[in-house]
Amino acid sequence: MVGRKKNDGRGRLGGRAEGTPNKVTTDLKTWIAEFLDGGRDKFVESMEGLTPQEYVKVYTSLLNYALPKQQSVNVDAQIEAEYKQLEKLISTAPDEFIDRIAEKITKMQEGKP
Repeated sequence: MVGRKKNDGRGRLGGRAEGTPNKVTTDLKTWIAEFLDGGRDKFVESMEGLTPQEYVKVYTSLLNYALPKQQSVNVDAQIEAEYKQLEKLISTAPDEFIDRIAEKITKMQEGKP
């Protein structure tokens, strides 16, 4: 008897069905989550015993897991990007719109509302 070949048209060769989660990984993640959840009170008590400097250090390091990372932006690069967006907007805007903006800018320069 010859073994089956991959892609022989008779379906999967074996293993979990597609989309079935890995039970070991799921069980481990569940256990870790339960362990961490059960340790909240102990963690809070431990935080209360820290010096102010240690407390701030732990607190700020935990923020990395709760807040999205902010990307540093070069001011010149930001201004350049905004000018490019403005140029694109102006180039696609109707002439009537551009005329109204020009009028407003002129009034602002003259000190009129």
